[in-house]
Amino acid sequence: QVQLVESGGGLVQPGGSLRLSCAASGFTFSNYDMRWYRQAPGKERELVAQITSAGGRTDYADSVKGRFTIPRDNAENTVYLQMSSLKPEDTAVYYCNSHRIVFRLHQNYWGQGTQVTVSS
Repeated sequence: QVQLVESGGGLVQPGGSLRLSCAASGFTFSNYDMRWYRQAPGKERELVAQITSAGGRTDYADSVKGRFTIPRDNAENTVYLQMSSLKPEDTAVYYCNSHRIVFRLHQNYWGQGTQVTVSS
């Protein structure tokens, strides 16, 4: 059974830090690129950060560059989102996603999401 389980969300003050975790099981984690998305109320889901399967490349949305990082640990089947200098506009539900393309077919798995609220 494929599972992506996010944790680490919560309430944090502006300027603070949080680390989200996404624990994967039921598939070969090291074969998949990993992504973090977020969705704020009334807005579309947006891609925040991604990392390739072996961890050789990362990409970030302009809105989080320099503040967020996306390390992964393939031995532990876990990807993280390290967030710092948080702003109220970072408030959203954050989702973990695994993705790969096999024979031109996109394979995606999603977690259930974890709420991050940045407020004083």
